[in-house]
Amino acid sequence: MAFCYEIVGASQLAAVQPSTAESTATPAVAPSKASYSSCRVDGPYIAMTFDDGPHPILTPRLLDMLKVKGIKATFFLIGQNAAEYPDIVRRMAAEGHEIGNHTWSHPQLTKLNPAALREEIDRTSSTIAEIVGKPVLIMRPPYGATSDYINHWINREFGMKVILWSVDPLDWKYRNSARVERQILAGARPGAIILSHDIHATTVAAMPDVFDSLLAKGYKFVTVSELIAMDEAVRRMQQGEAGTSAGPR
Repeated sequence: MAFCYEIVGASQLAAVQPSTAESTATPAVAPSKASYSSCRVDGPYIAMTFDDGPHPILTPRLLDMLKVKGIKATFFLIGQNAAEYPDIVRRMAAEGHEIGNHTWSHPQLTKLNPAALREEIDRTSSTIAEIVGKPVLIMRPPYGATSDYINHWINREFGMKVILWSVDPLDWKYRNSARVERQILAGARPGAIILSHDIHATTVAAMPDVFDSLLAKGYKFVTVSELIAMDEAVRRMQQGEAGTSAGPR
């Protein structure tokens, strides 16, 4: 199953709109960050993410690779696939990988009505939580189709951060392992969130060389939530330094 990723702007949002009170009210404090495409970190940390699984053959193969390398990754699962292959989902969690929500059936969120949007997200999180016994903290909108309002709505209603990406090898479009490796290595930076799909054989085949090359460059692999925690720590430190440098007035 191949999916074309396209970032969709707020002008295309048809499903969920803020009320007049929400759109005009001035918050007492700055709202927390609802979405991330990369993070600020103080070291060579990156997050590998894999979408659209689990796949019954390719995902276990990838999990074997990750286990050998001692790498933790983040998997954004389609709910109906998670329900079909719960043993693979349990293995992900047992081996320390993070599991995120990628909706139940991979629709474009900006084209859903409010009830359908809620159903896609809630059904997936409930299914994953039932399988692994803990809540889902992050979600990725299919095709990257979202808006600031949808991001904050998801954060408020479900307590999840919306995760996009900073490196996209277009592995769904170009089924070429060498190209996948080149594109990931070219885009990797500290704090990067790297997008891939464990439903494509060419992507999974590229991963041993990707992992070895990134490890050789000194990168350390963490989950998305770990990367976000680093970002928040850096932000607190910077805010503290700014307050100290300003001095009393």
